[in-house]
Amino acid sequence: MIDFTIPPELNDLLDRVKAYIKEDVLPAEAEITNPDDVLEDWPVIERLRDRARERGIYTPHLPEEYGGLGIGSLGMALISQELGTAPLGALGMNCMAPDEGNMHTLLIAGTEEQKDRWLRPLADGAIRSCFAMTEPDVASSDPTNLETTAVKSDDGTEYIINGRKWCITGANGAAFAIVVAKTGDDETRGHRNYSLILVPTDTPGWEVERDPEWMGSHSPGGHPIININNARVPVTNLLGAEGEGFVIAQKRLAGGRLAHAMRWIGMAQRALDLATTRLLTRRSFGKELARHQMLQAMIADCAMDLYASRLMVLHTAWKLEHGLPHRQEVAMTKTFVSEAFGRIADRAVQIHGAAGIAMDLPVSRIYQDARAARIYDGASEVHRMTIARELLKLAMTGESTKAATGDLA
Repeated sequence: MIDFTIPPELNDLLDRVKAYIKEDVLPAEAEITNPDDVLEDWPVIERLRDRARERGIYTPHLPEEYGGLGIGSLGMALISQELGTAPLGALGMNCMAPDEGNMHTLLIAGTEEQKDRWLRPLADGAIRSCFAMTEPDVASSDPTNLETTAVKSDDGTEYIINGRKWCITGANGAAFAIVVAKTGDDETRGHRNYSLILVPTDTPGWEVERDPEWMGSHSPGGHPIININNARVPVTNLLGAEGEGFVIAQKRLAGGRLAHAMRWIGMAQRALDLATTRLLTRRSFGKELARHQMLQAMIADCAMDLYASRLMVLHTAWKLEHGLPHRQEVAMTKTFVSEAFGRIADRAVQIHGAAGIAMDLPVSRIYQDARAARIYDGASEVHRMTIARELLKLAMTGESTKAATGDLA
């Protein structure tokens, strides 16, 4: 039986996070002159980081030796839900993508030297980073399509990297990238041909080509296209062993996908709160919108989507924290919550009418963010392939598919 009681120490932390959002983060939103590029107002973020340190909530996901709180997957899922209501909060607490995921990757696979050089400055908030995987010229939902190569120099001391990446979140102004590159050419090895390599962004041959316009909210540093032309880095910049790139990345992605899902829940909750307030303050056909049954049904459906989403995330986080098999649950959670987020955002826009498609209110931006959620960190179609595969494996052996549907009692 899963105990849904929140431990007292975590309850105290959540109270501090909530107070931080209410008292520090939400008021700071008015100080951001360009929501598409918060780097223009970075002193605001630095002030929020100072406040997070003062409140004892900075980098909650990291071990104490790196200045963090050592909060596990379940705790971070609950924290991320709160941060989803105000995106500046994750920046202020230094637990935003892609830096949070890169910190975890360095913890999982980094050498002590790599941790000292890259992880500690990330934890301190002194630098930013990016994760360079997706490519514009291939369908990156199949990672074995990736064409960026890393070939060893003749003397074996360096990797020479060539390729083109795009939608690389945070790349503008990042100090380094974790680059997914092909280090082998044995077709029978599939994803085991790929490795993760640390590339400082001041390396000759690393070039930001341009930053296209993208839907929705944006992280610091945009999502630019990167050209990598004969960039040379020491072989000691390899993360883990050659061919382990996707094994390491999957460990990183499980927690990252859950964090995304919980942030989406927070954003969806904000959309529902805005929608219900709208229903109570507007009138049509002689009565408040809240008294129209069709609109009541819309917010009821939102409540059910949120309830199911929260339970899925908490159960999956619980499995992850206890070292139980969780790949199927992560795939189901990422798919369901991203699509529930889309349904809730769509209803919120509809309830707001013309105001819902104006950029004056948060609802329209939430709607744009919701549409992107079904694509990044694994498209819904790819996760459905994973989910179906596990169901069919069980069916082919004559077993019930129950174990691949959450495996609850």
